Amino acid sequence: MMTVPRQAVHVDSPTERRNPRTTDLDQLSTLDLLRAINAEDRLVPDAVAAALPSIAAAVDFAVEALRGGGRVHYVGAGTSGRLATVDRAELAPTYNAPAEWFVVHHAGGSLALQSAVEDAEDNDEAGAAELAASASPGDFVLGLTASGRTPYVLGALRAARERGARTGLAFSNPHATGLLDIDVLIEVDTGPEVVAGSTRMKAGTAQKLVLTAFSTAVMVKLGRTYSNLMVSMRATNAKLRGRTLRILREATGLSQQECAHALDDAHGDLKVALVHLLSGADAPTAAAALAANDGHVRQALTTLAAAAM
Repeated sequence: MMTVPRQAVHVDSPTERRNPRTTDLDQLSTLDLLRAINAEDRLVPDAVAAALPSIAAAVDFAVEALRGGGRVHYVGAGTSGRLATVDRAELAPTYNAPAEWFVVHHAGGSLALQSAVEDAEDNDEAGAAELAASASPGDFVLGLTASGRTPYVLGALRAARERGARTGLAFSNPHATGLLDIDVLIEVDTGPEVVAGSTRMKAGTAQKLVLTAFSTAVMVKLGRTYSNLMVSMRATNAKLRGRTLRILREATGLSQQECAHALDDAHGDLKVALVHLLSGADAPTAAAALAANDGHVRQALTTLAAAAM
């Protein structure tokens, strides 16, 4: 059981401190002001790079959860919750990810997506109640909070762990305490913000990078890509059909007409068309090979190649 000591609330987070490099911010020209912001932004990727081993562990937990029929939950407040909502929304059109795979829990609910609901993040009982009602054994729950101490997020992680889910936390405060019972800690130390306490800046940028890398890696590990191509998308309109044809041509080197015929044979399923074209197997056989390999194109090709020997 995760405990959150009350004294943790008083820990000084670097994101709340004044940045010694930007104390003259309000005296700079417009261009120099932007240069100061940009100089601080350039520090973020290195901070994220230092946390890659922890992000990798979170990816593996998430992949295991989804392969086992579980879900991935994002929990955040304010900027963190909004970024999580955007990340989840982009997975369906990009990777044809089932809607039930990722769930977002945002302090304050849908209202907080457009307007600040500042007191919602202080309600640890609300976070706990939401995850107690929705988390299941085998799920993975990723909390996001710049300070590492947001009560709503920590309450949610505590309840999720009690429900048998694995938990992770992405945060930007190396002084945060009371986090020992979380399975994976993704500490991204972005230091003081350009404007003290404005965690939508570097800390928010770090969380965006973490989320994008995390969810993209999960999709890749689950076979939603072939090479670096988005082969899990489905052609539901003329624009997307054009994109699927371009992807097929890129992956196979074949003509647009050949790829169009393959896509028709596959009833619009890009993966089936791709395996059909690369292996020479007919569309039903390609579809069966994909089903037997959890949708992984390379594994399906290996299976078909072995069967042909």
